[in-house]
Amino acid sequence: MKSSASIFPGLRLVRRLALMGAVLGATALAGCYVVPVNQAYPSAPASTVQIAPPPSSVTFTARLYPANDAASAYGMVSAVVTNDLHGRGIFTTNINGESFSGEATRVAGSSSREGIANGAGSRGSYINCRYQMNSATLGTGQCKLSNGANFTMHVGS
Repeated sequence: MKSSASIFPGLRLVRRLALMGAVLGATALAGCYVVPVNQAYPSAPASTVQIAPPPSSVTFTARLYPANDAASAYGMVSAVVTNDLHGRGIFTTNINGESFSGEATRVAGSSSREGIANGAGSRGSYINCRYQMNSATLGTGQCKLSNGANFTMHVGS
């Protein structure tokens, strides 16, 4: 009896190719993985962009320099103006131990950015200032105390 290899000479080649295909197929499937259907995966948190709100006020420092002999006894004085960005603000300073507090406003219809600041003192004195803003953050002016002391004012830093 003749062997099946001698009857079909290409059978050995077919068997080898079949064996190699099986090995290659198994090897190729070894790199695969199964993903379950209808599986819920946690989603990444939604990112939100937060925009900072515009400032509700801006605070400026002001320096008052003596402009006459009555003011020279006080030296340089610091003041603070808090602008509410609607043409008004709060003006505060402390001169010779007396606290002054009042309002700063822009002159209506002034194209040159002129303003007035007034403050009442805790001991009955008062201060009046006129200023002109040269830019949104810088300005100059003059202040006068009720006792006659005069100051030159520089607003901004």
